[in-house]
Amino acid sequence: MQKPSWIIEVAKEDTMMAWSPQKKIMQKFYLQYDHGNMYNFAEEWFKVKEMSKDSLILQRVQVNGKNVLADFRSDVNMTFYAQSYIKNKLKTTAEKLQRPTQADTAFITKRANVVNLNSDSAFAATEPVQFIPKSKIVTVEKLITANKLEGRTTAYDYMFPQYKIVIDRAYKDFAYQISAIIDFQGGIHVKDVFGVLPENVESKKKNMQAVADIYIRNLFNVLPGTSLGIPHNSRITLMVIGKSIKKP
Repeated sequence: MQKPSWIIEVAKEDTMMAWSPQKKIMQKFYLQYDHGNMYNFAEEWFKVKEMSKDSLILQRVQVNGKNVLADFRSDVNMTFYAQSYIKNKLKTTAEKLQRPTQADTAFITKRANVVNLNSDSAFAATEPVQFIPKSKIVTVEKLITANKLEGRTTAYDYMFPQYKIVIDRAYKDFAYQISAIIDFQGGIHVKDVFGVLPENVESKKKNMQAVADIYIRNLFNVLPGTSLGIPHNSRITLMVIGKSIKKP
């Protein structure tokens, strides 16, 4: 489920305008055409799937270098309706069309019921996990990882949320980056520890699960990710830094 925030307008043959939710304005972008019915504007690649005088269906695709990836990052489809069609034929507004339908709610409910049965399953949440500190000895920061040079758009921060947690007064100094699934009740399930030797992964996973259970769960209110207000398992990347008390 992706929030329907896109509004586009053809300014001229080589220029598109797209709505910026951050700046609250329509911004101009050069329209670049590539082979295979592919277009680039607003720092994203799109393939035209269907087009009529009243509507346009675009598929947002992930392009790394010259390769179009065939995974779920390229499986995002958007339907745009002409303003005159919305007003005169559908007799509604774009704002109303963007609202979730009963079918959307039913789909997310079904998906959530499936993944919530298994702490190894998850899908990206439109409203990501929140860590709310209960103590002054911890801090949390949601990281921004979008990088145009590396082909990571702002969609990465939505699909692959990353956080940095710093714990003062830990039992010792440590710093690890982990992959975890936050379940629909706020439970933390460590799935992987990055940057360690293969033979040490399992022991480090146990250590970090203990850190999650003892420190993070007790020092934060952990709110699960939700889509359409429905809580469900979602996967995050977490950098956890522990700072021990230094003896004088």
